[in-house]
Amino acid sequence: MGSVTATVAPPPASNVILWFRTFRAIAGSGFRRYSTYRQATVAGVVTNTVFGFLRCYVLLAVAGAAGTVAGYDRAQLVTFVWASQGLLAVILVGSWTELADRIRTGEVVTDLLRPVHPVTSLLAADLGRAWYAALTRLPPPLLVGPLFFPVHLPDRPATVPLFLLSVPVAVVLGFGCRFLVNATAYWLHDVRGPMILWLLASTGLAGLYFPLRFLPDWLQLVLWLGTPFPSLLQTSLDVLVERDPTGTQLGLVALQVAWAGLVLAACRLVQHRAERRMVAQGG
Repeated sequence: MGSVTATVAPPPASNVILWFRTFRAIAGSGFRRYSTYRQATVAGVVTNTVFGFLRCYVLLAVAGAAGTVAGYDRAQLVTFVWASQGLLAVILVGSWTELADRIRTGEVVTDLLRPVHPVTSLLAADLGRAWYAALTRLPPPLLVGPLFFPVHLPDRPATVPLFLLSVPVAVVLGFGCRFLVNATAYWLHDVRGPMILWLLASTGLAGLYFPLRFLPDWLQLVLWLGTPFPSLLQTSLDVLVERDPTGTQLGLVALQVAWAGLVLAACRLVQHRAERRMVAQGG
C-alpha cells in the first residue's frame, strides 16, 4: 500500500469562487487578529521612527560632501531609509514561530485535517497581517521623513505600479521563507537555531541595515541570483527610489516574482515530505 498523508483533499479546482471566499475569510481573520494589538502597533511605530532618524543620519554621513554614494543621492537615501522603516513590519516578521509552536505541541495535526492546505491557510492569514501593517505601520514613517528631510518623489509613470506590485510579492516571499524556517521543527523540534540565522540573514542581506548596492558588484550578483534575501526588501526600495532604469526595475521585479514562486513551491514540497514523515512515525 502506498503512504497516505493526513491532509484532506482540497476543494475541486473548478470551484474558484468558494476557494476565493475561503481565502478571503482567512485573510480577514488575520487582519482582525493583529488589529487587536493596538499598543504593540503604537510602540512599533515609535521604535521604527526613532531608528529611522538614526539610520538616516548615518547614511547621509556616508554620502558626505559629494552628496552621492553607490548611485544614490541624498534624497534617494532618505526615501530608502524611511520606506524601509515602514516596510519592516509589513514584510520582515522575524519572530513569527506560529507553525513551529504548533508542530512542537502537536496542534499541527488539526491543521492537517482541515480542507485547506496548511501553506494556503497560513499564507492567507499572513496577507491579512501584512494588510493591517500596511495601513498602520507604513504611513507614519513615510509621513515623518519628509517633515525633516528632503525626499525623492517618483517621477516615472511605471514606478508606483511596479512598487505596488513588488511589495505584495515581497510579502509572499517573506512568508514562504518564514514557513520554511518554521517547518524545520518537523525534524529538529527546536527552531531557535534556524530562527537566529533567519533573523540575521533577513535583515542584513535584505537591505535593511544598508543598501546592498554598497557591496561589490560580484557579491551583489551572488546575493540577487543565489538567494531570495534582496528580493525581500532591497528590490522594492530600489524601485521606489528609481535607482535603476525602468528596464532594470522590471527585471528585478520579475526575479522577485520568480523567487516567490520557487519558495512557495518549496513550502508545499517540504510540507508534503513532513506529512509523509508523520505517517511513517504513526502520527
